[in-house]
Amino acid sequence: MTVPTGRRERKKAATRQKIADTALRLFLERGYDAVGIRDVAAEADVAVTTLFSHFASKEALVFEQDTDFEHRLTQAVTDRAPDEPLIPALRREVHAMVRHCTADGTAPIYRMIDESRALREYEESMRLRHADSLATAIAADPGLTRTTTACRTIARFVIDAYALARETTDPQAAVDEIFRMIEAAWEVA
Repeated sequence: MTVPTGRRERKKAATRQKIADTALRLFLERGYDAVGIRDVAAEADVAVTTLFSHFASKEALVFEQDTDFEHRLTQAVTDRAPDEPLIPALRREVHAMVRHCTADGTAPIYRMIDESRALREYEESMRLRHADSLATAIAADPGLTRTTTACRTIARFVIDAYALARETTDPQAAVDEIFRMIEAAWEVA
């Protein structure tokens, strides 16, 4: 995540983080469905309009790093060295994301997501959006000459690799196993 440089940007980032941290704490303490937007705003000591200026929905409070993850995935494509192959760059980024999402203390969050239909649906729409952004970045790379369908397919595989690995007992090994298949699919595309 990029660190805001100006005072105003730092204050906005701090407010956003305070809201997200407060929401997550309340959701885990009371249950996602038992906590309303007004509860979060009151506990974070911000106006509801301030909350909505940082988060588009209640579900977005749970997935507060959504935009950062999407950006990191597309940067894995656009910022890699000219001679660096695509799939290893994506594997490295997915490894980092899986490490973050399987760190100590994340199990209750994923249990909460699994128990909430609204959160599961939001997560699925988020993954589809991430896959579309990733596919666009891959297709725009002049050094990668694959069809749009191949780019979209590989992007979906990468996003699914993250989700599948996160659910295993050895997420890092799962990422490597899945990426061997992704690399083989990319080679035949």
